Amino acid sequence: MFLVVLPLLIVPLVLAETASYFHAVNGVTRLARQLLGFKLGELEKFANNQWALLVENNFAGRPDMVDAAKKAVEQYAKSIILSDTEIIFAVSRGSTQGSTQDGSAMSTSALSFNQQEKSALLSLLEKENPGLQNFIINGEKRIFQSFYFTPFDWHILISEKEQVFYKDANAIALQTIITLSAAVLIAAILLILITSRLIKPLRSIVQAMNGVIEKADLGARVEVEYNDETGILAGTFNKMTEALDSAYSQIKQYAFDAVLAGKKEERIRNIFQKYVPNDVIEKFFASPEKMLVGDNRRLSILFSDIRSFTTISEGLAPDELVSSLNRYFSGQVDVIYSRKGIVDKYIGDAIMAFWGAPEKHEDDALQSVLSGLDMIESVKHFNEIQKKLGKCEFQVGIGLNYGEVTVGNIGSERKMDYTVIGDAVNLASRMEGLTKTYQSDILISESLFEELRKTSPNAGLFYRLLDTVAVKGKTKGVKIFTVKRALSPIEQKAWPLHNQGMKLYYNRSFAEACEKFKEVLAILPKDFNAENLYNRCREYAANPPPENWNGVEVMKTK
Repeated sequence: MFLVVLPLLIVPLVLAETASYFHAVNGVTRLARQLLGFKLGELEKFANNQWALLVENNFAGRPDMVDAAKKAVEQYAKSIILSDTEIIFAVSRGSTQGSTQDGSAMSTSALSFNQQEKSALLSLLEKENPGLQNFIINGEKRIFQSFYFTPFDWHILISEKEQVFYKDANAIALQTIITLSAAVLIAAILLILITSRLIKPLRSIVQAMNGVIEKADLGARVEVEYNDETGILAGTFNKMTEALDSAYSQIKQYAFDAVLAGKKEERIRNIFQKYVPNDVIEKFFASPEKMLVGDNRRLSILFSDIRSFTTISEGLAPDELVSSLNRYFSGQVDVIYSRKGIVDKYIGDAIMAFWGAPEKHEDDALQSVLSGLDMIESVKHFNEIQKKLGKCEFQVGIGLNYGEVTVGNIGSERKMDYTVIGDAVNLASRMEGLTKTYQSDILISESLFEELRKTSPNAGLFYRLLDTVAVKGKTKGVKIFTVKRALSPIEQKAWPLHNQGMKLYYNRSFAEACEKFKEVLAILPKDFNAENLYNRCREYAANPPPENWNGVEVMKTK
């Protein structure tokens, strides 16, 4: 406010004082110029009278009388001088005869200038400027007025020092500066006092606002000192802080409630993660209404089962059985989750899992197979610990299938499960059951095999076709494969021969297929699947199947 108002006061003062100064200076200068002009006119009259006397008395041709007239003009010039610094003198372009020693034709006081200064002065005088003129004589600035007196061939000048000529004007200027400075100082002091009083309430408001910002203290209030705009502002500020304080209290309560709700949600998540996959929980919280709607998807399903579990459970105490199962399930579930799978449920000692819901990935099929292989390796590590503990080992069978299922929350209002249902799920379960029949740790279906060839052709897996079966309740045959990450040297020889034998077998070339499986048995003695197919090919070679035979073996059990 001070910086705004002060210029508004200073500018009018400066303009007023400046106008007064120029008015006074012009007046003083005009008077001084008129005085010089008056004396110059009187001097010119006197000189003309003196010459007129010489002419009337026929003395104009006498040098002595002319010199006397010049002396008379000089004496008169001395008589009209008003200050010690004023000089009246005359200069002539004619002969230097009659000139004084200082170079002037006549002078009321000693005046010294050289010939160069005299020439410059004469050049200036010849312009016949009737007004005031400036000239430097002997390094001193002087003001003069002049006229040319023809009878004597004189340029007569009335001269005054510049500083003396403008003395009064300079005094006025100094007085103006002093007056202006005093006025500005007084105005600034008064303005400081007035603005300090006026902005005191504003300072109180600013301090209160800083307190609110720095200390988050919305209880700050300011005193209403004046019944004017600042008072209205202070009152408005108090109302604002009251409203903000109330709102802040509500926000803190909401934040507290939100924290409690977050803690509660986190506890719910931690509890339900033990029963429901974390991805399902996240998707439910993001859009709970969508989780109640079923969805048809193509995904990969895995079933894992402990073989001869009834026998195992009979040989262990309940606490030992629970401890062993918990360690077994912990390792198996970690493998599934690490491969982006979802554990659907535990069915006694069996595990059901799937890949492709609620989030779908491009490599779900591959991850499901790798998960099955990792689960077999995990069981091996589990059995090493079981050996050290002196407890029985677990053997597992894993079956996988790929196909369309219905996925979603299924159940009642009191109990719901996020699960998958459909023929593809049933076939995956049948595949796990077939691991016992075909004495393999892991079996995959034809549809999963084709999906792997399409999406992960360079996965580095090895496949062995074992048979084409129609599971219980189905007539359509499904090829079943076992799979490994790596083959031993003898398996590297045997598995290609086995797959060649399967092609011959499906082409009804039973004798040639029999020879292939015989070669496999030579490499892998007592290999169940090679021996089973060898015996089947021998029988079909002797007693060929009907013409509509398609290589499907109908399973009588699960």
